Amino acid sequence: MTYGLIMRVLSKSLVLCSVPASLLFSSAVLPQTQPVEVDGTRYLDELVVTGTRSERRLLDTPVRTEVVTAKEIEKTHARNLKEALVNVPGLQLRAIHGKAGFEVWLQGVSSDRVLVLIDGLPMTATTGSSVDVSQLAALDIERIEVVKGATSAQYGSSAMGGVVNVITRPPQPGLSGELTTDSGTYRDQNPSAEKYEPSRYSVRANVQGGSDALSMRLSGSHQHSDGVDPEPEDWAMPGDEFDRNDLKLRADWLAAQGHRIRASLNRFEEESVSRYVERNPPNFDNQRKDETVERSRLVMSGDHKIVSSLRGGWSAVYEVLNDDTVKFNANSSFDDRSAEHVLSKVSANLEQNLGSTHLLKGGVDLKRESLKQIKDGVSELEGDGKQQREGQDIWAQDTWMPTDKLELVPGFRVQNDSDFGAHVAPKINARYDLARSNGVAGFIRGGVGAGYRVPNLKERYYRFDHSELGYVVQGDEGLKPEESVSYQLGGGVSWNRLAWLETNAFLNDIDQLIQTYDTGVINNGVQEFRYENVAEARTWGLETTAGWEAADRWRITTGYTLTYTEDLETGRELNKVPRHQIDLGVDGPLFARGLNWSVRIRYQSDEFVDADRGTRSPGYTTADLKLNYRMSSQVRLFGGVDNATDVQRDFSNASEDFRPVAGRFAYAGLSVSFGSQ
Repeated sequence: MTYGLIMRVLSKSLVLCSVPASLLFSSAVLPQTQPVEVDGTRYLDELVVTGTRSERRLLDTPVRTEVVTAKEIEKTHARNLKEALVNVPGLQLRAIHGKAGFEVWLQGVSSDRVLVLIDGLPMTATTGSSVDVSQLAALDIERIEVVKGATSAQYGSSAMGGVVNVITRPPQPGLSGELTTDSGTYRDQNPSAEKYEPSRYSVRANVQGGSDALSMRLSGSHQHSDGVDPEPEDWAMPGDEFDRNDLKLRADWLAAQGHRIRASLNRFEEESVSRYVERNPPNFDNQRKDETVERSRLVMSGDHKIVSSLRGGWSAVYEVLNDDTVKFNANSSFDDRSAEHVLSKVSANLEQNLGSTHLLKGGVDLKRESLKQIKDGVSELEGDGKQQREGQDIWAQDTWMPTDKLELVPGFRVQNDSDFGAHVAPKINARYDLARSNGVAGFIRGGVGAGYRVPNLKERYYRFDHSELGYVVQGDEGLKPEESVSYQLGGGVSWNRLAWLETNAFLNDIDQLIQTYDTGVINNGVQEFRYENVAEARTWGLETTAGWEAADRWRITTGYTLTYTEDLETGRELNKVPRHQIDLGVDGPLFARGLNWSVRIRYQSDEFVDADRGTRSPGYTTADLKLNYRMSSQVRLFGGVDNATDVQRDFSNASEDFRPVAGRFAYAGLSVSFGSQ
């Protein structure tokens, strides 16, 4: 924990830099320095790779992709991946039960069926089934690509609901660096009960340099929160206290013309504290849970131009995730749990142009993952206490343009799992240009893809023992893989690449859906639940997005998502999926040159907590307000108010209210750079 201690000491000293910025915003006294405007790439001209594994302009891609740009991350002051994704239309960020983090749902499909990647490579699921996106610091991000629906022909198991791919930027030659720090307050919901005391702060920095042949970058981030506590005098604290530290070293080497090799080493540490009251009337027991997460990740990859029309690439990732928790009450400690997840994957691919109408791509993936978990000195996994599985995948894809207006992208993936054998997942995407000129472009596109998800190791072997709370969840080694078919059909139109409108209809059919069910067995008052393939489900609906980049600093975006769901076994709707979601973003200039404002508004309708009982969580609307003042090309001041509408859940009925835990949060910060970032 030496690194974490260093980062905490450094951040507590740097957070003082945010105070002058806070005073600046409160008094509205702005220096008259001439700012430097930095022109950015237009949104429709952003390059994307996730949908087809080939670099394409967003306007031209045959696979519908939504992008969070580096400019958007800067404007909205995102500190981590969760905050960067919060304004993606139709994307849901759900609080992870029992943790301080968040997971991603897409098109009504839950998080353990959504694949989170960094530069196209998978991450270990933080909870054993889904990735906690709040743990990923917003370091060195070039853009984030979101592809909804099954893309298993590209990325394999766990991509049934879609893919979130974080693309990082390469280190730049020369010498440059940047330091960003901010701090803020929840006012009367600060755990200290001091309204004006900073209760949450962060600092992130990087330094990079080198030559065109060899360049390196060192990046670090520290995020701290005292937690959120509407009633500081009580023991329970609904928003957890946490410290998150992230350190990353990356090197890019141009070994020869057309041959580039990259390597990165990442270390993440998190310490969090939860305070809660276990209510077993007439007893009310004050309890605390301490959790420590450590992630070490090593990545190497290379791109090689073999001959003029043939290219190849390879990548390898090795990651170890340790998650340790222990609970306390007034008398003792208990539930001392330790888990270790290990992920390793090696991939290779080739790309061949066949004339001007075909681009063939194919590759091989070899993957191994293992899980060990111990509670109070005893393994919680069946067998010898350690479970692992291996997989070998082969995939292929052809980008075929039979005419200038029509593009077809068929592909397939053959997955071979050590426990479940072979499975074939085909897909096809198509795009047809209705009109294309310098002024107006119109198109239709659609796709069909097969999804496939192998049960994770926890679902098969893990015994989730909460006997003290009256229940256990038992793994089931006999689980079958989930399968799905995803249909996407839509179109769009754009004017001068500055304004656009897109619509997309979707349908996801899922078979062998894995859920928990009540076995009816009760031993000594402890109810037993078990994982089983008990359901078939369907999600369908309509997504619409629109935007207008009216001028250099003016931008308007909006999105509406309508989602229907059905459990085909019962005919009821699925839990935790709102029917309606609306997003609105507006950016514009203010009085002084270099001063800009942004507003992000989100509406979500009510949703089922338990469709069997008919209980619902209320709908809500939140608004975030942002200010950015660029004093020069190297100094930026910023501030804002998150959840300005101060929407919060009813903590007296928190189990049936999914509205935000955190209320209004006001903050200010400072960013200073040198060299050319």
